[in-house]
Amino acid sequence: MSAPVISIQGLGKTYKGGLEALKNIDLTIEKGEIFALLGPNGAGKTTLISIVCGIVTPSAGRVSVGGHDIGRDYRAARRMIGLVPQELHTDAFESVIATVTFSRGLFGCPPNPAFVEKVLKELSLWDKRKAKIMELSGGMKRRVMIAKALSHDPELLFLDEPTAGVDVELRRDMWALVRRLREGGVTVILTTHYIDEAEEMADRIGVISKGKLIVVEEKAALMKKLGKKQLTLHLRQPLAAIPAELSGFPLALKGGDLEYTFDNREGVGPLLRRLDELGIGYSDLNTKQSSLEDIFVSLIHKPE
Repeated sequence: MSAPVISIQGLGKTYKGGLEALKNIDLTIEKGEIFALLGPNGAGKTTLISIVCGIVTPSAGRVSVGGHDIGRDYRAARRMIGLVPQELHTDAFESVIATVTFSRGLFGCPPNPAFVEKVLKELSLWDKRKAKIMELSGGMKRRVMIAKALSHDPELLFLDEPTAGVDVELRRDMWALVRRLREGGVTVILTTHYIDEAEEMADRIGVISKGKLIVVEEKAALMKKLGKKQLTLHLRQPLAAIPAELSGFPLALKGGDLEYTFDNREGVGPLLRRLDELGIGYSDLNTKQSSLEDIFVSLIHKPE
């Protein structure tokens, strides 16, 4: 197996005021994957990205990008990375094409008008190439930030809350773009607090809360391991209370319905057999799988 494209070991960050933003983070990212770092605002997502990109200095631990230590070999590590920050900051009076071309030059890359054209076309910016940044909508400015991050053809793309405050159509466009980039061999790491974004795009998900990485798991495995199912039985005769004989099952009465929460390993067979033995009839039943949002909420509110 090839070496991970990002290796993070024992990473910690404490700010001057004493705020411990990151606590002993261990994480590896494989080449070509889409990794979503999921967490509420203030959890440490941006601090983690900023350290890997060399913007913030860690208090402890080590980080390597493509085998380059971000402290000792900063330039080589940073050359591999494209970063789309959360805040939109770029020269308002420059044209789109000048902004992206200049950004490419900052990384010491020779001029390549054909590559810049390709990036702008992929982001539906080619028709706006001569427009000044100040003339663009918020969504278009976000696209320019992505074009700047891709201008030097990086192997890694960091997207910090990429769709915060953008419309649904642009979110869908960006998701499609991320998939195309991955198909071209780019590794994508995104931070988000939008559950649907992680559910839609990521191969693996890391959940961060209060500076701690509390779980890292393949998306499907996470949902299988932590996902609950809920069975709702519409009873023929309402129950005043749950019979003592059913005390071993996690049940709740909701009006004339009986709700049973279970994981995939337990199944519903034992409960249905017990109901039959007790003569409790039902006219209908349905099941609901918990979403990634339910899992996320249960993880971050788990007692320490």
